[in-house]
Amino acid sequence: MLPELASLRLLVDVARLGSIGAAGRAAGISQQSASERLRAMEAQTGLVLVQRARRGSALTPAGKLLAEWSIELLARANEIEVALETLRSGRSQELRVHASMTTAEYLLPRWLVRLRQVRHVSVSLRAVNSGEVIAAVRRGEADLGFVEGPVNIDGLSTAVVGMDELVLVTAPDDKWAHRRTAITAAELARRALTCRERGSGTRAVLEEAMLHAGQHLADPEVELATNAAILATVRAGGPPAFVSRQAAAAELHVGTLVAVPVSGLDLSREFRAAWIGGPRPPAGPVRDLLGIARAAH
Repeated sequence: MLPELASLRLLVDVARLGSIGAAGRAAGISQQSASERLRAMEAQTGLVLVQRARRGSALTPAGKLLAEWSIELLARANEIEVALETLRSGRSQELRVHASMTTAEYLLPRWLVRLRQVRHVSVSLRAVNSGEVIAAVRRGEADLGFVEGPVNIDGLSTAVVGMDELVLVTAPDDKWAHRRTAITAAELARRALTCRERGSGTRAVLEEAMLHAGQHLADPEVELATNAAILATVRAGGPPAFVSRQAAAAELHVGTLVAVPVSGLDLSREFRAAWIGGPRPPAGPVRDLLGIARAAH
């Protein structure tokens, strides 16, 4: 089992600070409690992680590896904690953000961490599909919306904050996983895929690309509302799916999913912010968050 995040933070602090006592103080616990927590983690993992000495402590080779592996995980956990706090702050009217699923899942957490660092602001975040984001901005329910893919933005001010592309992913044992040639639009039209629901930016980009290629997307075998559900379905042996390359990056890296080349389709898309008002975003947290989003790409 994976050790608790608090234990992994303690291990990383031992490496950073050079002693169990210093790491314990950073965590707000006694040296004895810190030592007990590390011993429990060693028992859980079956590994000796810390070399203990009177003049300080050092990590074993196994401990150093685990600490290195934990750094990115802990950073991601910090981002999620901030994102959860914004969801709990739904009562706040200071900055109301609606975002499409890909942006909300993979981009906004780090943007909101940065916003909290530069401005003390309460943010409410709602994750919906792109069509619902624009509707919320038009109704005045969102101060700022983030969408991806083609959507009717007439009457709203917008700004591009990044670029993305869709990638076709499949399970390693799928018949398309080991293709030597790229999948064509005609082949896609003949196979029922795992798809996002209508109204999502991902679905709109795919359907528009198929139309430009003179084809229509086959009726999906299953429609799902989140990237996580799409990836889990494909990983479990469901039909291939188109998802954001950012959403699939981790699974492609470890090989639980395979990227299948596609020819004849333009699958690029823009991440775009939308708001009511003039072309210059309103001063304050809206403009700050837009600046952070642009700087991130």
